Amino acid sequence: MPADLEQLLAPGYLDGLTDLPLPQLRAMRADCQEVETGLSLLRRVVQGHLDIVGVELARRSGGEDAGDRAELLARLPELLADRTAAPGPGRLTALMAPESLDPGLEAELDQLVGDAFDVSALDGPSLGALAEGLTGLEGTVSQRRRALFERIDALQEEIARRYRSGDANVDTLLS
Repeated sequence: MPADLEQLLAPGYLDGLTDLPLPQLRAMRADCQEVETGLSLLRRVVQGHLDIVGVELARRSGGEDAGDRAELLARLPELLADRTAAPGPGRLTALMAPESLDPGLEAELDQLVGDAFDVSALDGPSLGALAEGLTGLEGTVSQRRRALFERIDALQEEIARRYRSGDANVDTLLS
C-alpha cells in the first residue's frame, strides 16, 4: 500500500533527516516517488480531459453547434497526442505504473467528469464550469507534485551527503 499523500506533505515530514538510518531515508524517498508517479498519471488524465473540453469550447466559439460527437471523436488522437513531451528536463521515474492514485483527487476528478464524459451533451455554462473545475484540479495536482519533488530532492540530497562524507558507502548497497 503506497503512503498517504497528506502524510508525505505534512509539515515536519522531513524533520530530523540527518538522524534517520539510510534504509529509512530510501524508503521515504521510494514512498514519495510512488505517490508522485500516481499524481503524474492523474495530472495527465486531467490534462487530457481539459484538452477535450478546450477543443469543444473553441469549436463552439467558432459558431458551431454543440453535439457533433463524431467530429470530436475523430480528433481525439490528435488532441491527446498534443502534449506528449512536456517542457523542461522532466524526470524519469523508476516506477512506471502507480499502485494507486490519491483517492481524494481521483474522487474530485470523477465528480467533475461523471461516469460518461460527453462534452458535446453539455450546454455552454456547464462546459465552462467543467473547464474551470478541471483547471483548478490540474493546479492542485501540480502543486502537490512540486511539493513531493521538494521532498524527493531533500531526501536524495541527504543520501548523497552521506556518501560524500563517508557516513555511508557503496559496499553497504551490496550486502
